[in-house]
Amino acid sequence: MIAKNPDSHGTRGTPLIVKLGGSLYAHVPDLVPILRSSVLPLLIVPGGGPFANAVRQAGLDDETAHWEAIMAMNQYGRYIASYGLPVTDRLAVPDRTVIFLPGRCLREQDPLPHSWDVTSDTIAAWVAAELHLDLLLLKSVDGIHEGVVLKKHLNAPRKTDVVDVLFIPYVLEKQVDTFILNGSRPEYLAGYLQGNQVPGTRITTTF
Repeated sequence: MIAKNPDSHGTRGTPLIVKLGGSLYAHVPDLVPILRSSVLPLLIVPGGGPFANAVRQAGLDDETAHWEAIMAMNQYGRYIASYGLPVTDRLAVPDRTVIFLPGRCLREQDPLPHSWDVTSDTIAAWVAAELHLDLLLLKSVDGIHEGVVLKKHLNAPRKTDVVDVLFIPYVLEKQVDTFILNGSRPEYLAGYLQGNQVPGTRITTTF
């Protein structure tokens, strides 16, 4: 897949939502300098990382687990911030690169189902939809595969364990232009933000 040039997000410098997956916990020290140097303002939505894994293992009911997992996102966000990025709990289009702590906002708006079918993936998609911005999803895989072949483009729901169950139908319904990229390869992230060609899967209603 050819990643879009940053200018194609709209006018030059249009901000971007970046979901930094919890599986990339060990890569955070390498990723933060790249995120910090972006010419585009980025609103970084943290995954849950080891904090969410602890919630999964606790055997909680769906309602309790939902809110504890969201607080796990806040914890992971503060871990990312410890490498030199500011945080905010305000849902707004950013004018600089900042980490979004979603706990307060999701408590106030409560927009999504309370189950493990919804993870930080779909929460990041909701943020992108609310702010009418594109979404970059950083995972520990290159994207969504069909067998051994990397799918460069998806415009219909597909069963996959790369994202949560609700994610693909949600971004298609809300028309959130999404690109999935392997964040364990920091050079891919740097290339994407510079408008270069990088491997990944784009999810959009159009080709």
